[in-house]
Amino acid sequence: MILTAFKLAKRSLAKVRNALCLDSCYFQKSYSQEGEDMILNRLFEGQKHGFYIDVGAHHPKRFSNTYRFYKKGWHGINIDAMPGSMKLFNKHRPRDINIEQPISDKKQTMTYYIFNEPALNGFSKELSQQRDGRGSYRIVSTQDVEAVPLQTILEEHIPQGQEIDFLTIDVEGLDFLVLQSFDLRTYRPKVILIEILGSSLAELAKDEICLYLEQHGYSFFAKAVNTVLFTRDGWR
Repeated sequence: MILTAFKLAKRSLAKVRNALCLDSCYFQKSYSQEGEDMILNRLFEGQKHGFYIDVGAHHPKRFSNTYRFYKKGWHGINIDAMPGSMKLFNKHRPRDINIEQPISDKKQTMTYYIFNEPALNGFSKELSQQRDGRGSYRIVSTQDVEAVPLQTILEEHIPQGQEIDFLTIDVEGLDFLVLQSFDLRTYRPKVILIEILGSSLAELAKDEICLYLEQHGYSFFAKAVNTVLFTRDGWR
């Protein structure tokens, strides 16, 4: 009786293992909010080492467009304005350069809106007020902080000759200011990911970010829900 029960339990366990094995063979884990890292993984398929920049990095793993690549051996720069945000980055991403710094188009003092959902934190007063009280989201505090252009960060932390594989920007409403805050003639990422809210594919053709990147030698490549990917002309 005991032996029969043991055999049945062993068979059941084997079935569970087989089922888990079948699942693990056919799925890939994404850390991004909208699967952006899956698109990037196809673009950089087979590339073992690389360099990224994440502006509005939020968290070392959650909603991260870069963590999948960090696990593969890549490294880069993570930047976020949230006070205390780099403690987790320094713990879980020690190979990266982790910078707690607001980014804007010029050096200036800006008001940072902090939500009960940190992924919504940002500097846009209009967007923050729209989101405040929507569903369970609310502003819990504000803080005046000193912002600098991305150019300042790049000049200080990127070694001469270092190529940028991809740049991802998600700063909740002021993404275009960040994009304009560095010299795209000097620093030319192969891929740029940037948030453009509420745009259909037809509307993207007229969007100021798209027009700006086209002028600097980039073309629309793909779109997630809110994130748009551009590739440098002639790279692929």
